[in-house]
Amino acid sequence: MLSLSGAVLISALLLSPVTAAQAPFRWDNLVPSQNLAWVECYATFQCTRLEVPLDYSDPSIGTAVLAIVRLPANVSSAEYRGPILFNPGGPGGSAVDTVVNLGSSIQLIAGSQYDIVGFDPRGVSYSTPVASFFATDAERALWNAGSVPTSLNASSDALPHAWARARLLGTLAAQRDSGILRYMTTDNVARDMLRITQKFGEEKLQYYGISYGSILGATFAALFPDKVGRILIDGVLDADAWFNANLTIEATDTDKVLQTFFDGCAAAGPDLCAFYASTPAAIAERLAALTAAVRATPVPAVTPAGYGLVDYSFLRSALFSALYVPYQLFAPLAHGLAALEAGDGAPLFGLIQAAQPPPFTCAGSANPVPFHLNNGEAVVAIQCGDAVEVNDTLPELREFYAEAARTSEFVEFLVGSNRVSCAGWQVYREGRFTGPVAAKNTSFPLLLLTTSADPVAPKAAALKTLAGFPGSAIFTQDSPGHTSLTAPSLCTVGYFRAYFQNGTLPPPGTVCPVDVQLFGGPSSSNATKRTEEEGDTAVLTALKTIADVVLPIITRRGL
Repeated sequence: MLSLSGAVLISALLLSPVTAAQAPFRWDNLVPSQNLAWVECYATFQCTRLEVPLDYSDPSIGTAVLAIVRLPANVSSAEYRGPILFNPGGPGGSAVDTVVNLGSSIQLIAGSQYDIVGFDPRGVSYSTPVASFFATDAERALWNAGSVPTSLNASSDALPHAWARARLLGTLAAQRDSGILRYMTTDNVARDMLRITQKFGEEKLQYYGISYGSILGATFAALFPDKVGRILIDGVLDADAWFNANLTIEATDTDKVLQTFFDGCAAAGPDLCAFYASTPAAIAERLAALTAAVRATPVPAVTPAGYGLVDYSFLRSALFSALYVPYQLFAPLAHGLAALEAGDGAPLFGLIQAAQPPPFTCAGSANPVPFHLNNGEAVVAIQCGDAVEVNDTLPELREFYAEAARTSEFVEFLVGSNRVSCAGWQVYREGRFTGPVAAKNTSFPLLLLTTSADPVAPKAAALKTLAGFPGSAIFTQDSPGHTSLTAPSLCTVGYFRAYFQNGTLPPPGTVCPVDVQLFGGPSSSNATKRTEEEGDTAVLTALKTIADVVLPIITRRGL
């Protein structure tokens, strides 16, 4: 979720990310249709390309074509309950690739009565026309190389430099627009979801959205409150803040997650946490000293995955990245910090670079699949095209950033750079929806899921969203990290399934424990016993599959 200054991909920090579907299915060989003309694809899936209006208020302007994939339900027609549409966040993540990788896992949890459906939003990935600001892959790589990674606190000219680059990018986007950019807004994607639902022969949307997908789900409910079937959103963002280009509220719990690193490391001990000290305060002091040392003297790093400098920006970016996925990254982060303290930057640098494409190379023309990995461009186009026009002068932006910094020490990668990335955007659609994201009555209650400490989607944002949809429900997973997917919880899965199977809402105040501990310690729950007694091994495996696929998307930072 969230477009930030620089092209660092937090997903690269994940140790074993699942790549996009390996089978080279050629979407450009499918003839677009105004109906769901399914063909077999990806072994067990079905694919289609659906034409939709670029502008629903004026269909004469032209059409976009949506790439849609489904894992069909595995029940009789009498038991069939329609599609569940899925959005993996980003914005700009390919739901097609995602569902091909994890559709069976979602179906296992939600129920085999449902089709699991992924569609690439207009302008994104396999959907056409594709949003692109760059003429070649090499040009895109050169731009990204100039952006990775940059902390707005790194130097006195970091903010002006980021502001100027955003204005440059906005000019490139406007000049090279294929005609899709002004129509990529979230309200149009919500209208596309209704169109897809209706093409299935259904009246109401069933939907599962994560991170930015929460904004999409809430926007749909605001626009079409009478078309809500089941909408489950996880990692709930403040949609009104999104549309107002002021995400300060999203930083509410960021520092709280960092504190869980200090607390968890002290509790885990030196065998499990390499950056251990006897108290959380001592670990915090140790990290502050290391940060100051690296700011003064960057550390070179050479690894099999590439080489570079571990400087202040790199270290700060790695820290912020780990806050998204504490259960996956806190232990290797601690190891990297301890090595860096000893003068060795390779472990921390390698942790980031291991999952990146080979450095200093271009893919060339050997790839049989047409260009579709435009998540960087898409995240900027959607976020900035959604928001109110940002016309901040540099002094105004400095004032905005200084005020936002009161909320979190990591505002350099969240609020400030979010505002910065839209400072030069020029392509807007008149009459686009910008809120308020609320509805007095929806035809079925929404279900909101939050964690106890989310670095970019705090519970405060979820509660604000809840207030906009009376009668809906919220429950909390007791874990740090962005969305519930960062830690397995059979309790959470139980409420997820009950909602889609029976429409059951959790009781007020419900808090679910997780079945894992930070730094790899033994779980304090009875997950293992429950697994043996209730046969939940498959569910835990499904959760891991979903996490491995989705976390790289929701933790990706774009251009």
